Amino acid sequence: MSILDKLLKASGNTLYYPGCLTKFVAKDIAANYKKLLEKCGEDFIVLEDKEVCCGSPVLNAGFPEDFKNLAEKNLKIFKEYNIKKIVTGCPACYDMLGHKYREVLGEAWDIEVEHMTTYLLKQLRAGKLKLPRLEIKATYHDPCHLGRYSSIYEEPRDLLKELGVDLREMVLNRENSFCCGAGGGVQSNNKELAEKIAGERTEQALATEAQYLITPCPMCTYNLRSGAKDRIKVVELTQILLGNYE
Repeated sequence: MSILDKLLKASGNTLYYPGCLTKFVAKDIAANYKKLLEKCGEDFIVLEDKEVCCGSPVLNAGFPEDFKNLAEKNLKIFKEYNIKKIVTGCPACYDMLGHKYREVLGEAWDIEVEHMTTYLLKQLRAGKLKLPRLEIKATYHDPCHLGRYSSIYEEPRDLLKELGVDLREMVLNRENSFCCGAGGGVQSNNKELAEKIAGERTEQALATEAQYLITPCPMCTYNLRSGAKDRIKVVELTQILLGNYE
């Protein structure tokens, strides 16, 4: 289907929105999500460098007007490309696009937003996504923006359990989950503190006797790896789903 056909598509387009960290740093994770969308038979588009940042760092830094400007820019771009649905793997982007955009844009924001974990679980249960069984022992880390901010706790766990993962809970999980240490600008402004917090989270993971510490957040993945120091294998969710976790 040509780009013109997609622009004129009556039902609208589904956009894969990677988020800045995934797009520019964790390019392997972006590639993994594209592979999974293709495995589901999803007809999606990627805007490459046309969309701008979702605005999460700007809003968290205390600049609501600048955040609104970014939201308006993205909305204009999404409308130009006839976007009706956005699927993203970044928890912070999901919180912004799925919740905060409606707060600042009102009814003008009429685009459906879904996080990859809920999307992939639906596709798996519908038989549209085929993945191998995984005979591994793992624990799951709840990203703040996906858990406490968006109340998505069970879908990622159910996705792993559907594949046969022996999932072991850390003492602090779900709404009481321990932050990875990177969020809120901590990793950018106090790397020592961020790594210390990640180290404490690693100790909680090790106590479960799991082989892997899994999270669907690229920022959590990178920071937990810095704190784990090879004591446990920290992997992003797509690596597990595609078998790239060794």
